[in-house]
Amino acid sequence: MPRFTSLDELLGHDELGTSDWLPVDQDRINGFAAITGDHQWIHTDPERARKDGPFGTTIAHGALTLSLCMTFLTEIVQVDTVTFVVNGGFDRVRFHTPVRCGARLRGKVRLLESRRLPGGARLILRTTAEIDGERRPACVADQILALYEQTPD
Repeated sequence: MPRFTSLDELLGHDELGTSDWLPVDQDRINGFAAITGDHQWIHTDPERARKDGPFGTTIAHGALTLSLCMTFLTEIVQVDTVTFVVNGGFDRVRFHTPVRCGARLRGKVRLLESRRLPGGARLILRTTAEIDGERRPACVADQILALYEQTPD
């Protein structure tokens, strides 16, 4: 993974990198269901999902897929001089392909927009969650972050 030495170096790139592949297994899906309280059978009942569901297996929650975009982002965007990050939310999130249990995901991050702030920068980053072997991504999310190299004035 690329590691940036400063915000200036990061801001000089459009394509920021690609994460490692991450498996989405039933344990991860069940753990997410336990945390969120979303125990819909399409996520947590493999037998019923195989028998009655449209995908032949359980699928990851959309919110789980989105949260993994954060995992990918933190793996890819590492800046030596940044001391803290403030999450400003998402401008746009789209789910294109369901993530079947057992699939592997990875993220690609692209810098869409940046603006310098006192002590840091405001970024809009697009994370694309790709599914191994699928043509279309699982999710594309544009996130607003403020990265600070020092405490803002």
